[in-house]
Amino acid sequence: MKYEEFTIEGRNAVLEAFRSGKTIDKVLILKGCQDGPVLSIAREARKHDTLIQYVPKERLASLSRTGKHQGVIAYAAAYAYASVEDMFALAEERGEPPFFFLLDGIEDPHNLGAIIRTANLAGAHGVIIPKRRAVGLTAVVAKASAGALNYTPVARVANLTAVMEELKKKGMWFVCADMGGTLMYDLDLKGPIGLVIGNEGDGVSRLVKETCDMTASIPMKGDIDSLNASVAAGVLAYEIVRQRGYQDKL
Repeated sequence: MKYEEFTIEGRNAVLEAFRSGKTIDKVLILKGCQDGPVLSIAREARKHDTLIQYVPKERLASLSRTGKHQGVIAYAAAYAYASVEDMFALAEERGEPPFFFLLDGIEDPHNLGAIIRTANLAGAHGVIIPKRRAVGLTAVVAKASAGALNYTPVARVANLTAVMEELKKKGMWFVCADMGGTLMYDLDLKGPIGLVIGNEGDGVSRLVKETCDMTASIPMKGDIDSLNASVAAGVLAYEIVRQRGYQDKL
């Protein structure tokens, strides 16, 4: 993992970061360490619903650049997270049916940044990412988004499928990218919609796919059978843009 200014090392520094209200995506703690300051950090992490990973000292040593991690390394978000309600507010402000991106386990920060950039350019009202097994809003993501993070809300949720079920109650439909799905041109992608993009290697997980209302396939004529996650997101997003009547607004 690249060392950057949003990496915080040392017990006092990490504890102070939590207490100052900084958004911490993940904290790594030395496995088996049970002393007071470390227990306080773990308590703060749980209070803020931050992901905790207990790791061996060799792992911490390999990630540390200061050599003074004291058994704790935290990764702070480069940008503050929004809420799903913020996204609905943005859609209402624009007078448009909600259009969200939901990312099921994107791990590459360059992919996440590129997808946030696409979401902004396609007029989406926000991006929803899971807290576990996925990259957060790191400095690399911010750079790859080319400024889009300043305008596109990103919410981080504990359970993607639970959020999808709640959004369905508000009238949203969900479509996920899947090679075995219906050709995207044959689907009705208008109205309040969530575009679901899966992990770079494994695609959309089973539970998330089962929660989707539609699966869309992208026509491909080459010799390989899949697209990069951020490219797939762009292709499907612009089919949604086309169907939502972009030309009518020019």
